[in-house]
Amino acid sequence: MITATGLELRAGARILMSPTTLRVQPGDRIGLVGRNGAGKTTTLKVLAGEGQPYAGAVERRSEVGYLPQDPRTGDLNVTARDRVLSARGLDTLLAEMQKLEVQLEESADEKLVRRYGTLEDQFASLGGYAAEAEAARICANLGLPDRVLAQTIGTLSGGQRRRIELARILFRDAAEGGKGILLLDEPTNHLDADSIAWLRGYMAQHKGGLVVISHDVSLLEAAVNKVWYLDANRSVVDVYNVGWKTYLEQRETDERRRRRERANAEKKAGALMAQADKMRAKATKTVAAQNMARRAERLLSGLEESRVSDRVAKVRFPTPAPCGKVPLTASELSKSYGSLEIFTDVGVAVDRGSRVAILGLNGAGKTTLLRILGGLLQPDTGEVRPGHGLRLGYYAQEHETLEVDRTVLEHMRSAAAEQTDTELRKILGAFLFSGDDVDKPAGVLSGGEKTRLALATLVCSGANVLLLDEPTNNLDPVSREQVLDAIANYPGAIVLVTHDPGAVVALKPDRAILLPDGDEDAWSDELLELVELA
Repeated sequence: MITATGLELRAGARILMSPTTLRVQPGDRIGLVGRNGAGKTTTLKVLAGEGQPYAGAVERRSEVGYLPQDPRTGDLNVTARDRVLSARGLDTLLAEMQKLEVQLEESADEKLVRRYGTLEDQFASLGGYAAEAEAARICANLGLPDRVLAQTIGTLSGGQRRRIELARILFRDAAEGGKGILLLDEPTNHLDADSIAWLRGYMAQHKGGLVVISHDVSLLEAAVNKVWYLDANRSVVDVYNVGWKTYLEQRETDERRRRRERANAEKKAGALMAQADKMRAKATKTVAAQNMARRAERLLSGLEESRVSDRVAKVRFPTPAPCGKVPLTASELSKSYGSLEIFTDVGVAVDRGSRVAILGLNGAGKTTLLRILGGLLQPDTGEVRPGHGLRLGYYAQEHETLEVDRTVLEHMRSAAAEQTDTELRKILGAFLFSGDDVDKPAGVLSGGEKTRLALATLVCSGANVLLLDEPTNNLDPVSREQVLDAIANYPGAIVLVTHDPGAVVALKPDRAILLPDGDEDAWSDELLELVELA
């Protein structure tokens, strides 16, 4: 289905993948894993034809359904329903049929009747109204009810737009009997627990080719039957033709074997070199000593490289600048898109050092409220009032605060103009951006790298109120633990939106705001159940 031959990938001067051959065949359900920045997203883009390799060729023998981490659709004025239906061309047929129906009410022109009949036949051949119902079912399973499908793409949250793109891919795949190629980059982002369970089942039954990037271990355990591990230290892809649990066991076995072989070879090489050093003292044995030394070098050169432990970003949030008792308040906030009311009459008071969790179902307006509090969006009614000494730090789940053409270092300069480049590079180094990495534009970064850059800009901001929207998305398990630790130890105020129960546990919230009603309650651990459902 997909064959990549001699594939070599680079990010600037850094080699992500040495020349290798990869194949995706019918029935393959491949988990593409590796630490953040290893090249997973780049690999998926190249396999999908959305990016170009440094070297090598990619052959695709069927249509590809590709879900990027940050999908962008062209026309923001089409409805969500039409966007999904467009995967099979049903949207244009329906629109033209509806237009003809209006004309036929005014005139039963024979040409119009024939044209309508032709369109109706085409519509029926593509599944007709049954296909439309099928699209609605897929959307519902991904947490997209009919009221959302009636909205235009431009009025949807980033999470809703991403789910629309996933629904569109799966709707087209269903027409192919589940035998197409799916390339999915973090497909469970923005999904609630029920939707994740449904997607897990869909992927486990997929008959075509599938490559998925995910940090959701339960998804990998249930769905994949092969694993591609991108080793960032060795710039290679290790292919395991086994399921997730067996892969973990096999990888650990491989590592133990490598360590054992290296230890034995180093012991033998050391003995040979010691003997060679003794023999060099005698002129008659110089050649023998040289041969012995070469034999020691061959012993070491023939070994497989041991995996170096992955570097981990040292995430710490800023030391908060001094501020008043209540640095941020908002009252009577409301927001609507067209006739659709998102929320109304919401009030928030963020005390110094307080911990607030915003809860609500998908589409309830959690991100919208955070954007209003951060000054990135204007409310329809109400106001946001900064208190004495307020310094806001905003982390956006879709990374819209990052400008794609600006480099990593330029973003840091904007966040902390008073600091020198040397100081900023030191902070970036803690977030695993070193050397030429700081000169890369944000647009070429992976999802995990964008997350690290956004967090790095917070570190040098001196913020005393952090607005965090899904800060653990796109992170590998070790990096996620670093972020959770940073949340737990930050002494300033945090307002958090998340689907990750672990992030809420780390936050230890004292209050919760429930949307869309805007009710404020003292935190209770019973509310933790709402986090995954949201």
